[in-house]
Amino acid sequence: MKDIETLERDRRLFLKTGVASMTALGLTNTVRAQETPAAAAPSEKLSIGVMGVNGRGGAIVKGMMASGQVDIAYICDVDERAAERVTKIVNEKQSTKTQSVKDFRRILDDKSVDALICAAPNHWHAPATIMACGAGKHVYVEKPCSYTPAEGEMAVAAARKNDRVVQMGTQRRSWPGIAEAVEKIHGGAIGKTLYSRTWYNNRRGPIGVGKPAEVPSWLDWRLWQGPAPDRPFKDNLVHYNWHWHWHWGNGELGNNGVHGLDVARWGMQVEFPNRVTAGGGKYRHDDDQETPDTMMVTYDFPDGKTITWEGLSWSPLGPHDSGFGVSFHGTEGSIVIRGSGYTQYDIRNKEVASGTGAGGDKDHFDDFISAVRDGHRTNADIEKAHRSTLLCHLGNIAYRTGSVLHTDPTDGRPQDNDAANQLWSREYAKGWEPVV
Repeated sequence: MKDIETLERDRRLFLKTGVASMTALGLTNTVRAQETPAAAAPSEKLSIGVMGVNGRGGAIVKGMMASGQVDIAYICDVDERAAERVTKIVNEKQSTKTQSVKDFRRILDDKSVDALICAAPNHWHAPATIMACGAGKHVYVEKPCSYTPAEGEMAVAAARKNDRVVQMGTQRRSWPGIAEAVEKIHGGAIGKTLYSRTWYNNRRGPIGVGKPAEVPSWLDWRLWQGPAPDRPFKDNLVHYNWHWHWHWGNGELGNNGVHGLDVARWGMQVEFPNRVTAGGGKYRHDDDQETPDTMMVTYDFPDGKTITWEGLSWSPLGPHDSGFGVSFHGTEGSIVIRGSGYTQYDIRNKEVASGTGAGGDKDHFDDFISAVRDGHRTNADIEKAHRSTLLCHLGNIAYRTGSVLHTDPTDGRPQDNDAANQLWSREYAKGWEPVV
Protein backbone atom coordinates (compact mmCIF):
# COMPACT_ATOMS: atom_id res chain seq x y z
CA MET A 1 0.00 0.00 0.00
CA LYS A 2 1.27 3.46 -0.88
CA ASP A 3 2.09 5.80 1.98
CA ILE A 4 0.30 9.16 2.38
CA GLU A 5 3.08 11.23 0.80
CA THR A 6 3.16 8.98 -2.27
CA LEU A 7 -0.63 9.14 -2.67
CA GLU A 8 -0.55 12.91 -2.39
CA ARG A 9 2.26 13.15 -4.97
CA ASP A 10 0.33 10.89 -7.36
CA ARG A 11 -2.81 12.94 -6.91
CA ARG A 12 -1.00 16.21 -7.65
CA LEU A 13 0.64 14.69 -10.71
CA PHE A 14 -2.81 13.83 -12.01
CA LEU A 15 -4.09 17.35 -11.37
CA LYS A 16 -1.23 18.76 -13.45
CA THR A 17 -1.28 16.26 -16.31
CA GLY A 18 -4.34 14.04 -16.11
CA VAL A 19 -6.37 15.84 -18.75
CA ALA A 20 -3.55 17.44 -20.68
CA SER A 21 -3.78 14.74 -23.31
CA MET A 22 -7.39 15.77 -24.01
CA THR A 23 -6.20 19.28 -24.81
CA ALA A 24 -3.47 17.93 -27.06
CA LEU A 25 -6.05 15.90 -28.99
CA GLY A 26 -8.34 18.90 -29.41
CA LEU A 27 -11.05 17.41 -27.20
CA THR A 28 -11.64 20.50 -25.05
CA ASN A 29 -14.08 23.29 -25.88
CA THR A 30 -14.41 26.94 -24.94
CA VAL A 31 -17.93 26.27 -23.68
CA ARG A 32 -18.01 22.94 -21.88
CA ALA A 33 -21.63 23.04 -20.88
CA GLN A 34 -22.52 19.87 -22.78
CA GLU A 35 -19.66 17.82 -21.40
CA THR A 36 -20.30 15.51 -18.45
CA PRO A 37 -16.98 14.48 -16.92
CA ALA A 38 -16.99 11.05 -15.35
CA ALA A 39 -16.80 11.01 -11.58
CA ALA A 40 -13.21 10.86 -10.44
CA ALA A 41 -11.88 8.07 -8.30
CA PRO A 42 -11.36 9.07 -4.64
CA SER A 43 -7.59 9.50 -5.09
CA GLU A 44 -8.25 11.89 -7.99
CA LYS A 45 -10.68 14.21 -6.24
CA LEU A 46 -9.85 17.86 -5.75
CA SER A 47 -9.43 19.06 -2.20
CA ILE A 48 -11.36 22.29 -1.58
CA GLY A 49 -12.23 24.68 1.21
CA VAL A 50 -15.46 26.70 1.23
CA MET A 51 -15.46 30.21 2.70
CA GLY A 52 -18.93 31.46 3.65
CA VAL A 53 -21.71 28.87 3.86
CA ASN A 54 -24.80 30.89 4.71
CA GLY A 55 -27.21 30.90 1.78
CA ARG A 56 -25.31 30.68 -1.51
CA GLY A 57 -22.26 29.01 0.02
CA GLY A 58 -24.37 26.18 1.39
CA ALA A 59 -25.79 25.57 -2.07
CA ILE A 60 -22.29 25.48 -3.55
CA VAL A 61 -21.25 22.88 -0.98
CA LYS A 62 -24.13 20.62 -2.01
CA GLY A 63 -23.46 21.12 -5.71
CA MET A 64 -19.75 20.44 -5.42
CA MET A 65 -20.38 17.27 -3.42
CA ALA A 66 -22.95 16.14 -5.99
CA SER A 67 -20.28 16.37 -8.70
CA GLY A 68 -18.48 13.41 -7.14
CA GLN A 69 -15.19 15.09 -8.02
CA VAL A 70 -14.21 16.92 -4.84
CA ASP A 71 -13.44 16.35 -1.20
CA ILE A 72 -14.45 19.25 1.00
CA ALA A 73 -11.54 19.59 3.38
CA TYR A 74 -12.74 22.74 5.17
CA ILE A 75 -15.95 24.55 5.94
CA CYS A 76 -15.28 28.15 6.97
CA ASP A 77 -17.69 30.71 8.36
CA VAL A 78 -17.54 33.47 10.96
CA ASP A 79 -21.07 32.44 11.97
CA GLU A 80 -20.49 29.43 14.23
CA ARG A 81 -24.06 28.21 13.68
CA ALA A 82 -23.68 28.07 9.91
CA ALA A 83 -20.28 26.41 10.10
CA GLU A 84 -21.55 23.71 12.45
CA ARG A 85 -24.70 23.08 10.41
CA VAL A 86 -22.96 22.70 7.04
CA THR A 87 -20.02 20.74 8.49
CA LYS A 88 -22.52 18.23 9.84
CA ILE A 89 -24.18 17.93 6.42
CA VAL A 90 -20.84 17.31 4.72
CA ASN A 91 -19.65 14.77 7.27
CA GLU A 92 -22.88 12.81 6.90
CA LYS A 93 -22.35 12.44 3.15
CA GLN A 94 -18.57 12.48 2.68
CA SER A 95 -16.31 9.59 3.65
CA THR A 96 -13.41 11.87 4.57
CA LYS A 97 -14.05 14.26 7.46
CA THR A 98 -14.18 17.99 6.86
CA GLN A 99 -12.80 20.53 9.32
CA SER A 100 -14.78 23.52 10.55
CA VAL A 101 -12.76 26.75 10.83
CA LYS A 102 -13.55 30.42 11.39
CA ASP A 103 -10.55 32.01 9.66
CA PHE A 104 -10.15 31.17 5.95
CA ARG A 105 -6.39 31.65 6.25
CA ARG A 106 -6.31 28.19 7.83
CA ILE A 107 -7.37 26.86 4.43
CA LEU A 108 -4.64 28.81 2.63
CA ASP A 109 -2.00 27.42 4.99
CA ASP A 110 -2.89 23.81 4.14
CA LYS A 111 -0.72 22.82 1.18
CA SER A 112 -2.92 19.81 0.40
CA VAL A 113 -5.89 22.04 -0.52
CA ASP A 114 -6.26 22.66 -4.27
CA ALA A 115 -8.93 25.35 -4.37
CA LEU A 116 -10.80 27.95 -2.35
CA ILE A 117 -14.50 28.60 -2.90
CA CYS A 118 -15.36 32.15 -1.81
CA ALA A 119 -19.04 32.83 -1.10
CA ALA A 120 -18.46 35.40 1.64
CA PRO A 121 -19.93 38.95 1.28
CA ASN A 122 -18.83 41.13 -1.66
CA HIS A 123 -16.13 43.06 0.19
CA TRP A 124 -14.30 39.75 0.71
CA HIS A 125 -14.40 38.45 -2.88
CA ALA A 126 -11.29 40.01 -4.39
CA PRO A 127 -9.10 40.15 -1.25
CA ALA A 128 -9.73 36.45 -0.59
CA THR A 129 -9.10 35.63 -4.27
CA ILE A 130 -5.83 37.55 -4.31
CA MET A 131 -4.60 35.92 -1.10
CA ALA A 132 -5.63 32.46 -2.27
CA CYS A 133 -3.81 32.83 -5.60
CA GLY A 134 -0.72 33.94 -3.71
CA ALA A 135 -0.99 30.81 -1.57
CA GLY A 136 -1.11 28.61 -4.67
CA LYS A 137 -4.85 27.90 -4.61
CA HIS A 138 -7.28 27.97 -7.51
CA VAL A 139 -10.42 29.98 -6.81
CA TYR A 140 -14.14 29.81 -7.50
CA VAL A 141 -15.45 33.22 -6.42
CA GLU A 142 -19.05 34.28 -6.28
CA LYS A 143 -20.27 37.33 -8.16
CA PRO A 144 -19.38 40.14 -8.27
CA CYS A 145 -15.69 39.23 -8.40
CA SER A 146 -14.69 42.51 -6.72
CA TYR A 147 -16.00 45.28 -4.50
CA THR A 148 -14.14 48.00 -6.47
CA PRO A 149 -12.64 48.27 -9.97
CA ALA A 150 -9.10 48.36 -8.56
CA GLU A 151 -9.72 45.05 -6.77
CA GLY A 152 -10.87 43.47 -10.02
CA GLU A 153 -7.67 44.52 -11.75
CA MET A 154 -5.63 43.08 -8.87
CA ALA A 155 -7.56 39.80 -8.96
CA VAL A 156 -6.73 39.39 -12.66
CA ALA A 157 -3.09 40.19 -11.96
CA ALA A 158 -2.95 37.70 -9.07
CA ALA A 159 -4.43 34.90 -11.16
CA ARG A 160 -2.00 35.48 -14.00
CA LYS A 161 1.08 36.02 -11.80
CA ASN A 162 0.46 32.76 -9.93
CA ASP A 163 -0.91 30.82 -12.92
CA ARG A 164 -4.13 30.00 -11.07
CA VAL A 165 -7.60 29.17 -12.37
CA VAL A 166 -10.13 31.75 -11.15
CA GLN A 167 -13.79 31.34 -12.09
CA MET A 168 -16.66 33.71 -11.19
CA GLY A 169 -20.09 32.35 -10.35
CA THR A 170 -21.89 33.73 -13.41
CA GLN A 171 -23.36 30.36 -14.32
CA ARG A 172 -25.07 31.47 -17.52
CA ARG A 173 -21.69 31.37 -19.25
CA SER A 174 -21.95 27.57 -18.99
CA TRP A 175 -25.63 27.08 -19.86
CA PRO A 176 -25.94 25.38 -23.28
CA GLY A 177 -29.16 27.14 -24.27
CA ILE A 178 -27.65 30.57 -23.70
CA ALA A 179 -24.40 29.57 -25.39
CA GLU A 180 -26.47 28.54 -28.42
CA ALA A 181 -28.23 31.92 -28.46
CA VAL A 182 -24.92 33.78 -28.25
CA GLU A 183 -23.47 31.65 -31.03
CA LYS A 184 -26.44 32.62 -33.22
CA ILE A 185 -25.92 36.31 -32.46
CA HIS A 186 -22.24 36.07 -33.28
CA GLY A 187 -23.10 34.23 -36.49
CA GLY A 188 -25.35 37.04 -37.72
CA ALA A 189 -28.74 35.37 -37.18
CA ILE A 190 -30.30 38.72 -36.24
CA GLY A 191 -28.08 40.84 -38.46
CA LYS A 192 -25.75 43.41 -37.01
CA THR A 193 -26.47 43.57 -33.28
CA LEU A 194 -26.58 47.15 -32.04
CA TYR A 195 -28.37 47.07 -28.70
CA SER A 196 -28.92 44.82 -25.68
CA ARG A 197 -31.37 45.39 -22.85
CA THR A 198 -30.92 43.70 -19.46
CA TRP A 199 -33.32 43.83 -16.53
CA TYR A 200 -33.98 42.55 -13.04
CA ASN A 201 -37.28 42.85 -11.15
CA ASN A 202 -38.20 41.70 -7.67
CA ARG A 203 -40.61 42.42 -4.81
CA ARG A 204 -38.25 43.13 -1.94
CA GLY A 205 -39.68 44.40 1.32
CA PRO A 206 -38.16 47.02 3.64
CA ILE A 207 -35.07 46.22 5.68
CA GLY A 208 -36.15 48.42 8.58
CA VAL A 209 -34.10 50.84 10.62
CA GLY A 210 -31.25 49.06 12.36
CA LYS A 211 -30.33 49.70 15.95
CA PRO A 212 -26.86 49.44 17.49
CA ALA A 213 -26.67 46.08 19.22
CA GLU A 214 -24.25 43.79 20.98
CA VAL A 215 -22.50 41.45 18.57
CA PRO A 216 -24.07 37.98 18.89
CA SER A 217 -21.91 35.38 20.62
CA TRP A 218 -21.97 33.19 17.50
CA LEU A 219 -20.53 35.89 15.20
CA ASP A 220 -16.97 37.17 14.80
CA TRP A 221 -17.86 40.70 13.64
CA ARG A 222 -14.28 41.87 13.09
CA LEU A 223 -13.49 38.90 10.88
CA TRP A 224 -16.82 39.29 9.07
CA GLN A 225 -15.70 42.82 8.17
CA GLY A 226 -12.18 41.68 7.32
CA PRO A 227 -10.76 44.12 4.74
CA ALA A 228 -13.56 46.65 5.29
CA PRO A 229 -12.84 49.35 7.91
CA ASP A 230 -14.68 48.82 11.20
CA ARG A 231 -18.28 49.89 11.49
CA PRO A 232 -20.54 49.35 14.52
CA PHE A 233 -22.74 46.28 14.48
CA LYS A 234 -26.44 46.86 13.79
CA ASP A 235 -29.24 44.37 14.17
CA ASN A 236 -30.38 44.45 10.53
CA LEU A 237 -27.15 43.87 8.58
CA VAL A 238 -26.36 40.16 8.82
CA HIS A 239 -26.74 38.03 6.76
CA TYR A 240 -28.22 39.75 3.70
CA ASN A 241 -29.02 43.43 4.13
CA TRP A 242 -25.37 44.47 3.92
CA HIS A 243 -25.97 44.29 0.14
CA TRP A 244 -27.80 47.63 0.38
CA HIS A 245 -25.03 49.49 2.24
CA TRP A 246 -22.21 51.01 0.18
CA HIS A 247 -19.62 50.13 2.84
CA TRP A 248 -19.96 46.39 2.11
CA GLY A 249 -22.20 45.89 -0.90
CA ASN A 250 -22.76 46.99 -4.48
CA GLY A 251 -26.55 47.26 -4.53
CA GLU A 252 -28.83 45.37 -6.89
CA LEU A 253 -26.59 46.22 -9.84
CA GLY A 254 -23.70 44.25 -8.32
CA ASN A 255 -25.98 41.65 -6.79
CA ASN A 256 -28.06 40.59 -9.80
CA GLY A 257 -27.29 43.05 -12.57
CA VAL A 258 -23.91 41.41 -13.13
CA HIS A 259 -25.63 38.25 -14.42
CA GLY A 260 -27.48 40.11 -17.15
CA LEU A 261 -24.65 42.47 -18.06
CA ASP A 262 -22.24 39.54 -18.38
CA VAL A 263 -24.48 37.82 -20.94
CA ALA A 264 -25.07 41.12 -22.77
CA ARG A 265 -21.36 41.90 -22.99
CA TRP A 266 -20.69 38.35 -24.20
CA GLY A 267 -23.35 38.50 -26.89
CA MET A 268 -22.49 42.03 -28.02
CA GLN A 269 -18.75 41.22 -28.17
CA VAL A 270 -17.78 44.41 -26.35
CA GLU A 271 -15.17 45.00 -23.66
CA PHE A 272 -15.02 48.49 -22.09
CA PRO A 273 -17.50 51.36 -22.59
CA ASN A 274 -16.60 54.91 -23.44
CA ARG A 275 -19.62 56.52 -21.75
CA VAL A 276 -21.81 55.53 -18.79
CA THR A 277 -24.89 57.31 -17.46
CA ALA A 278 -27.19 56.32 -14.59
CA GLY A 279 -30.52 57.47 -13.20
CA GLY A 280 -33.03 56.44 -10.58
CA GLY A 281 -33.05 56.52 -6.81
CA LYS A 282 -34.28 54.94 -3.62
CA TYR A 283 -38.04 55.44 -3.76
CA ARG A 284 -40.09 52.60 -2.34
CA HIS A 285 -39.33 52.05 1.36
CA ASP A 286 -38.40 54.35 4.24
CA ASP A 287 -35.60 52.28 5.71
CA ASP A 288 -31.81 51.98 6.03
CA GLN A 289 -31.14 51.03 2.41
CA GLU A 290 -28.51 53.31 0.84
CA THR A 291 -28.35 51.82 -2.66
CA PRO A 292 -31.04 52.60 -5.26
CA ASP A 293 -34.13 50.40 -5.55
CA THR A 294 -34.96 51.89 -8.95
CA MET A 295 -32.09 52.24 -11.38
CA MET A 296 -31.43 52.60 -15.09
CA VAL A 297 -27.90 52.54 -16.52
CA THR A 298 -26.80 53.11 -20.12
CA TYR A 299 -23.43 51.89 -21.40
CA ASP A 300 -22.24 53.20 -24.76
CA PHE A 301 -19.35 51.47 -26.51
CA PRO A 302 -16.93 52.93 -29.06
CA ASP A 303 -18.04 50.59 -31.86
CA GLY A 304 -21.58 51.98 -31.99
CA LYS A 305 -23.24 49.55 -29.58
CA THR A 306 -25.24 50.15 -26.41
CA ILE A 307 -26.24 48.03 -23.39
CA THR A 308 -28.81 49.11 -20.79
CA TRP A 309 -29.75 47.74 -17.38
CA GLU A 310 -33.01 48.36 -15.56
CA GLY A 311 -33.38 47.30 -11.95
CA LEU A 312 -36.63 47.51 -9.98
CA SER A 313 -36.18 45.82 -6.63
CA TRP A 314 -39.78 46.46 -5.56
CA SER A 315 -41.83 45.78 -8.72
CA PRO A 316 -41.86 42.18 -10.01
CA LEU A 317 -43.15 42.73 -13.55
CA GLY A 318 -40.34 42.96 -16.09
CA PRO A 319 -40.11 43.09 -19.90
CA HIS A 320 -41.41 40.02 -21.76
CA ASP A 321 -43.26 39.02 -18.55
CA SER A 322 -39.97 37.98 -16.98
CA GLY A 323 -38.35 39.15 -13.75
CA PHE A 324 -34.91 38.66 -15.28
CA GLY A 325 -33.76 38.64 -18.86
CA VAL A 326 -31.55 39.87 -21.66
CA SER A 327 -32.68 40.90 -25.14
CA PHE A 328 -30.52 41.50 -28.19
CA HIS A 329 -31.67 43.70 -31.05
CA GLY A 330 -30.15 43.51 -34.52
CA THR A 331 -30.83 44.87 -37.97
CA GLU A 332 -32.62 41.63 -38.98
CA GLY A 333 -34.36 40.58 -35.78
CA SER A 334 -34.08 40.00 -32.04
CA ILE A 335 -33.28 37.31 -29.51
CA VAL A 336 -34.76 37.28 -26.02
CA ILE A 337 -33.14 35.22 -23.26
CA ARG A 338 -35.33 34.14 -20.37
CA GLY A 339 -34.49 31.40 -17.90
CA SER A 340 -32.09 28.92 -19.48
CA GLY A 341 -33.38 29.34 -23.02
CA TYR A 342 -34.08 31.86 -25.77
CA THR A 343 -36.59 32.89 -28.40
CA GLN A 344 -35.57 34.33 -31.77
CA TYR A 345 -37.77 36.78 -33.71
CA ASP A 346 -37.48 38.16 -37.21
CA ILE A 347 -37.60 41.89 -37.94
CA ARG A 348 -41.44 41.73 -37.93
CA ASN A 349 -41.49 40.16 -34.45
CA LYS A 350 -42.48 36.73 -35.75
CA GLU A 351 -41.01 33.86 -33.72
CA VAL A 352 -38.66 31.90 -35.95
CA ALA A 353 -36.64 29.74 -33.54
CA SER A 354 -36.11 28.86 -29.91
CA GLY A 355 -33.83 26.77 -27.77
CA THR A 356 -33.23 25.73 -24.20
CA GLY A 357 -30.95 23.61 -22.07
CA ALA A 358 -29.92 22.81 -18.54
CA GLY A 359 -29.55 25.63 -16.03
CA GLY A 360 -28.27 25.52 -12.48
CA ASP A 361 -24.70 25.06 -11.29
CA LYS A 362 -23.59 21.65 -12.52
CA ASP A 363 -22.02 22.62 -15.84
CA HIS A 364 -20.32 25.66 -14.34
CA PHE A 365 -18.84 23.61 -11.50
CA ASP A 366 -17.69 20.94 -13.97
CA ASP A 367 -15.98 23.64 -16.05
CA PHE A 368 -14.10 24.89 -12.99
CA ILE A 369 -13.07 21.43 -11.82
CA SER A 370 -11.83 20.39 -15.26
CA ALA A 371 -9.92 23.68 -15.60
CA VAL A 372 -8.08 23.01 -12.35
CA ARG A 373 -7.03 19.69 -13.87
CA ASP A 374 -6.05 20.79 -17.37
CA GLY A 375 -5.36 24.51 -16.98
CA HIS A 376 -7.78 25.86 -19.60
CA ARG A 377 -9.36 29.29 -19.18
CA THR A 378 -12.86 28.78 -17.84
CA ASN A 379 -16.10 30.06 -19.33
CA ALA A 380 -16.18 32.78 -16.67
CA ASP A 381 -12.43 33.33 -16.35
CA ILE A 382 -11.41 36.18 -14.03
CA GLU A 383 -10.54 38.50 -16.93
CA LYS A 384 -14.03 38.16 -18.41
CA ALA A 385 -15.44 38.35 -14.90
CA HIS A 386 -13.65 41.61 -14.13
CA ARG A 387 -14.82 43.29 -17.33
CA SER A 388 -18.45 42.38 -16.66
CA THR A 389 -18.23 43.31 -12.97
CA LEU A 390 -16.62 46.61 -13.95
CA LEU A 391 -19.84 47.58 -15.75
CA CYS A 392 -21.64 47.29 -12.40
CA HIS A 393 -19.03 49.42 -10.67
CA LEU A 394 -19.18 52.08 -13.38
CA GLY A 395 -22.98 52.22 -13.17
CA ASN A 396 -22.79 52.68 -9.41
CA ILE A 397 -20.06 55.31 -9.72
CA ALA A 398 -22.09 57.27 -12.27
CA TYR A 399 -25.10 57.12 -9.94
CA ARG A 400 -23.19 58.06 -6.79
CA THR A 401 -21.36 60.98 -8.39
CA GLY A 402 -24.36 62.21 -10.38
CA SER A 403 -22.16 62.54 -13.43
CA VAL A 404 -21.81 61.29 -16.97
CA LEU A 405 -18.72 59.07 -17.01
CA HIS A 406 -16.48 59.39 -20.03
CA THR A 407 -14.30 56.31 -19.76
CA ASP A 408 -11.12 55.04 -21.35
CA PRO A 409 -12.23 52.30 -23.80
CA THR A 410 -9.01 50.37 -23.12
CA ASP A 411 -9.60 49.83 -19.39
CA GLY A 412 -12.86 51.52 -18.38
CA ARG A 413 -11.28 54.12 -16.11
CA PRO A 414 -13.22 57.43 -15.82
CA GLN A 415 -11.51 60.39 -17.47
CA ASP A 416 -11.21 63.88 -15.97
CA ASN A 417 -13.51 63.03 -13.08
CA ASP A 418 -11.88 63.21 -9.65
CA ALA A 419 -15.04 62.23 -7.77
CA ALA A 420 -15.42 59.10 -9.88
CA ASN A 421 -11.77 58.11 -9.56
CA GLN A 422 -12.00 58.35 -5.77
CA LEU A 423 -14.44 55.42 -5.97
CA TRP A 424 -12.09 53.34 -8.12
CA SER A 425 -10.56 51.87 -4.96
CA ARG A 426 -11.34 51.93 -1.25
CA GLU A 427 -9.82 52.36 2.21
CA TYR A 428 -8.92 49.08 3.93
CA ALA A 429 -8.76 47.95 7.52
CA LYS A 430 -5.18 47.98 8.72
CA GLY A 431 -3.35 44.83 7.74
CA TRP A 432 -5.92 43.78 5.14
CA GLU A 433 -4.70 45.77 2.13
CA PRO A 434 -4.60 43.38 -0.88
CA VAL A 435 -1.16 42.83 -2.36
CA VAL A 436 -0.42 40.98 -5.60
